[in-house]
Amino acid sequence: MPSSAEIIRAMDEISDTVCSVVDSAELCRQTHPDREFIEEANKASMRINEYLHYLNTNHTLYAAVKRAEQDGHLLTKEAHRTARYLRIDFEKGGIHLPSEKLDRLNQINMDIFHLSRKFGENISIDEGHVDIFPETRIPKRIRHLLTPIHRFKSGSSGGSFMSGNNMKEKGFRITTETSTLTSVMHWTSDDEVRKMAYIKGNSTPRANIEVVDKLIAARHELAEIMGCRSYAEFMVKPNLASSPEVVMSFLREMSEMIRPKADEELETIRNFKREKCGTKCVDLEPWDETYYTGMMKSSIQNLDPFIVASYFPLSQCIEGLKVLVRELFGATFHNVPMPPGETWHADVLKMCLHHPEEGDLGYLYLDLYSRKGKYPSCANFAIKGGRRISEAEYQLPVVALVCNFCRLNSSSTVNLNHWEVENLFHEFGHALHALLSRTDYQHFSGTRVVLDFAEVPSNLFEYYAQDYRVLKTFAKHYSTGEIIPEKLVKSMQAAKDMFAATELQRQVFYALVDQTIFGEQPSTPRETSSIVADLRTQCTGWKHVEGTHWQLRFNHLINYGAGYYSYLYARCFAATIWEKLCKEDPLSITTGNALRTKVLQHGGAKEPAEMLNDLVGEGVVRYCNGGIVPDMTSVADELHLIGR
Repeated sequence: MPSSAEIIRAMDEISDTVCSVVDSAELCRQTHPDREFIEEANKASMRINEYLHYLNTNHTLYAAVKRAEQDGHLLTKEAHRTARYLRIDFEKGGIHLPSEKLDRLNQINMDIFHLSRKFGENISIDEGHVDIFPETRIPKRIRHLLTPIHRFKSGSSGGSFMSGNNMKEKGFRITTETSTLTSVMHWTSDDEVRKMAYIKGNSTPRANIEVVDKLIAARHELAEIMGCRSYAEFMVKPNLASSPEVVMSFLREMSEMIRPKADEELETIRNFKREKCGTKCVDLEPWDETYYTGMMKSSIQNLDPFIVASYFPLSQCIEGLKVLVRELFGATFHNVPMPPGETWHADVLKMCLHHPEEGDLGYLYLDLYSRKGKYPSCANFAIKGGRRISEAEYQLPVVALVCNFCRLNSSSTVNLNHWEVENLFHEFGHALHALLSRTDYQHFSGTRVVLDFAEVPSNLFEYYAQDYRVLKTFAKHYSTGEIIPEKLVKSMQAAKDMFAATELQRQVFYALVDQTIFGEQPSTPRETSSIVADLRTQCTGWKHVEGTHWQLRFNHLINYGAGYYSYLYARCFAATIWEKLCKEDPLSITTGNALRTKVLQHGGAKEPAEMLNDLVGEGVVRYCNGGIVPDMTSVADELHLIGR
């Protein structure tokens, strides 16, 4: 038998090899424009998952890892931690179970894998659409996002068919994928159009009703086989929170804290609608929120989203990312030419992160423009984790930052809405977590951390997209080059603050839905739509619309099952870090050095609570019923809830 150190090193090398296939196949599956490549990536993904099953049920490997964990001769804390987590990973796969239970668990895991795939495929196949006639019902400023259509109207005499031009009526087809739906909700004054789009967008694809139900049942059976009362318990146990009870206590506390302010905001929206609609106004509907809050922000803060966007051409936003790494970490990004076959699309850029004293730190691919068949949102895809190969050699991390920014054609300037800039900076936070990681083992590289800590760096970097001292370094008018005015940034921030409690309440609602449907199951299963409806009325003042099934497109139920609360943990931790460390001088090298040396470089190799306390001092975490919850003071302060 090799030494314990050699066992852990070899296991990490196996893990690195397998992950490089899993991660590359997933990136290819989600971004490649060529169907043949996607099909091959699907096959590779299936084959590597079969091989993973072989590895995860290999008793020789399991025994070697257990022996290494018990050996007192492992030289570093990280090696001990790696051994422990490798053993836990084996046991999460059920290797310690009797053969009949293990066989059933393996079948359930394959079922969950296929159901997760099916969920995404159904969304791609059935995006849902609404046809609107005449074309005048659609604002001109969003028509480029929609598909022009027409119909021939029957003649007035006897209803006979007429094909003359005078009988051809133009209209638009609204495809209810998320970004288009948001634009329709924001700009369309016709409430009937908004209503139709909202209902269609929140009730397709209907095939996912069955997929979600099967997924809940499969995950619950998996949890029971593993000795847990619920899938939520199975998922939360290794995290900071440690139990669903701690998570639910945190969510209820946050819900109660923000409810009075959110109710005030709701009443403000309702009164504004009444002012605009007069006697026609019956009540506030869910399809009203985006339209009227957008109108209020524009009128009260004198904001025109198109003027705001004119200061955020995408090329300048990329410069903003370069400013962050230069000022905070003393590093630079430079473009790297790619040989034929390396990239999956002509739009993709490759950049190397370089430090003048340390050399190259890692590689970042940028795939930022929307295209048909591409992953529909923003995400950070790992391609290769960092790890120490020898004293002299380090395997550099490689990641891809994927977004879906719209452009009319390949030569047009792309100006981002401010929320898109925030999304870009959010994903860049994940990328930096990977690129600046310097763990010995790839098992803990970058974002390979406990789930309720993973979103902390990304949430923190959203603050950088809101601070004028940062924005003035890169936000320049696309045609004049004028630096964004400070007055405009203050108006943007004031507009963002107007309905901040409502937005936070929405996130709490999502997290409560997630925890509830994956929590302990009643003897008679409930429809998920009924759970969603009840929770919406319990924790918000908004109506539930009968016949809608919001959960059918909520990808986080698949990727973050029982873990969506992590975003709220991250929001609280990031608010505290910003307030205590970054706010005074966000671009100082001292701030950057603290972020890098106390958090980012460690990935998941240290306990998150230890890193947080080291970074900002005691008080950032609270201990609650055997688990850890974040302090909410900084978030409450941001929302002006202190002293209410």
